[in-house]
Amino acid sequence: MSSEGRDRLFFLLSGEHPTLPHAELEAILEAEGFSFRPLSRLAQLSELECDRSCCRPVLERASMVRACCLELLRCPADEEAMLGSVGEAPLRELLRPGQSFRVRIRRVRGSCPGLDIMGLEKEIGSIIYGAVGGLKVDLRSPDVDFLGVLTEGWFFFGLKLGEARGGFGARRPSRRPFFHPTAMMPKLARCMVNLARARPGELILDPFCGTGSILVEAGLLGCRILGSDISPRMAFGCLLNLRFLGLEPDGIVVADALAPPFPEGDRVVTDPPYGRSASTAGRSTRGLYEDLLALIPELLPPGKMACLAAPSDLCVADMARDMGLGPVEAHYYFVHSGLTRELLVVRVP
Repeated sequence: MSSEGRDRLFFLLSGEHPTLPHAELEAILEAEGFSFRPLSRLAQLSELECDRSCCRPVLERASMVRACCLELLRCPADEEAMLGSVGEAPLRELLRPGQSFRVRIRRVRGSCPGLDIMGLEKEIGSIIYGAVGGLKVDLRSPDVDFLGVLTEGWFFFGLKLGEARGGFGARRPSRRPFFHPTAMMPKLARCMVNLARARPGELILDPFCGTGSILVEAGLLGCRILGSDISPRMAFGCLLNLRFLGLEPDGIVVADALAPPFPEGDRVVTDPPYGRSASTAGRSTRGLYEDLLALIPELLPPGKMACLAAPSDLCVADMARDMGLGPVEAHYYFVHSGLTRELLVVRVP
């Protein structure tokens, strides 16, 4: 369960993207100052060594992490091996007579279709019940919650330490007072803020703030927020949305994003305009991104990171590299048939 003072954990991830959930998790751990060692990246599951106290900030911050577990075992997804491994797990260290427990197993992407999930839950429950006397089964609100995950031919089993609360649906653009079709969805906006390694109290700059999706998510993480938009209507709508959610920015300014009246910030997180419903104020899309990349070192001190979204065909990672900005990571996010976004994280040298 632990090694060198760190716990062996696994995180159940959302399945909406192959790389972003893993990257978001590790970015949060870096932002929160946790020392960790990645072990495995599997479909919808990340296994790593880290102090278990990381679970709370991860689950409070993440948009693409569903649950955190203290790993008790990992074995091939074979019924005999699984049941034998559960029988050898240190169950008496985790349960006391009189406590209630529950066992749930999640099958990721149809993994191990020949295994009977409900049957396995009952058999594992029987093993636990027999190992520790005086237990009760509670499927609704147990004292101790066990989670098993089947993924890519492996079975992970652990003590659930927590699960994500969600709430992103309540902040969908259509549910805010000011709406525009270019607005980014809350989960992706939150992911971008996390990829930038934002920390509570830091000043987050969004020079293309639009309706405020990114600033909303940064503000809810406890960051100071400052944005600009060239459109007075957008800037007013952004402020309306922020205040609707109880957030007060350091400022929302009507200004050209490439000449913003900003002080130096701690992170830049932004989604510049592109596509038919967005206005680039007469600039070419490529020119706009070249100017933005040139601006980032003026807005951030050395060592700080920025996260920006771009159409994938622009190859902004190559643009950043040519301009001396060190790309940290890049991810491609399918939106619809006409748009795939590249999410790029860069570090100011």
